[in-house]
Amino acid sequence: MMKLFEQNSASWVRYSDYEWRDAEDGHSYLVPAAGAEPRPYDPLATGEQMVLDALEVGGLLFRHQPENEIKAAMREFACKYGLLGIMTALPTTARFMEINHVVLPKNDFIRDLTMPVEDYIHLFFPFGKPDLQSTEDENRFSTEDKYEVALFLTYEGYPQAQIMSFMRDYGERYEWQAKVFRDWAFTMATSFLYYEDKDKVDEHTLDIYRQGMAAFDENAPTYHIALLDKPTMVWDFHSLLLAIKMLLSMMLTDEEHPLRLCRQCHKAFISRSPNTKFCSQDCKKKYNAEQMRRRS
Repeated sequence: MMKLFEQNSASWVRYSDYEWRDAEDGHSYLVPAAGAEPRPYDPLATGEQMVLDALEVGGLLFRHQPENEIKAAMREFACKYGLLGIMTALPTTARFMEINHVVLPKNDFIRDLTMPVEDYIHLFFPFGKPDLQSTEDENRFSTEDKYEVALFLTYEGYPQAQIMSFMRDYGERYEWQAKVFRDWAFTMATSFLYYEDKDKVDEHTLDIYRQGMAAFDENAPTYHIALLDKPTMVWDFHSLLLAIKMLLSMMLTDEEHPLRLCRQCHKAFISRSPNTKFCSQDCKKKYNAEQMRRRS
């Protein structure tokens, strides 16, 4: 599956630590911790494990676990992979800094589908507004932070909004992240249960499963054609969110090593064969032992 993404622009940034901070608007934001240092990396290098970790966070939300436990899991995920990049994932184009308005498709996060660039950006910078410089043709930002200057040089040519999502003051609301992680877990569960229950439930229930999967229609990553040794499709992942979404879609449709839910612990895992039902031998033994106890 990963051969499909051998050519990509999926470089992302994670800080060495993150923390939850409450803003004056009443929302809780996950932001880089004070003194944390940014490091660029390739998220697709461990893409499959990243998807499994994302589904684990979503599973906590799906099972209505305590908020402090969920927040701890989100922070741990960010420390491993960085923030989701919701700011660049939502608009119809990641290059919205080059125009004066942000255009959004219908979504569960922001009611207004068009708004000035500055108003939109401030939704993600609750603790320190970026220094924006607007002209008739585009909006740009400036910074004096040595790490942010280095990132700006490293990602020269990338959408400015993507670089801004790597800034120290950039943050993502708890409820927005929760919605994303929960939706991924719901998509996984829907796909799994549809085929598990296909011969056990009525058509109305199956149709509910189909409708749930049809709702998985957020923005998709773009691509361009590069003239390398031959014309090559290069995927443009301008947010971690869209990279995970695309990987999850591919893993759900992988026939040789499908993504499944363990019958015992209910965690997502990549099966070695289409008929594998447990993530480990321990789970298989526990499941069989419980079944025997129920029959006795």
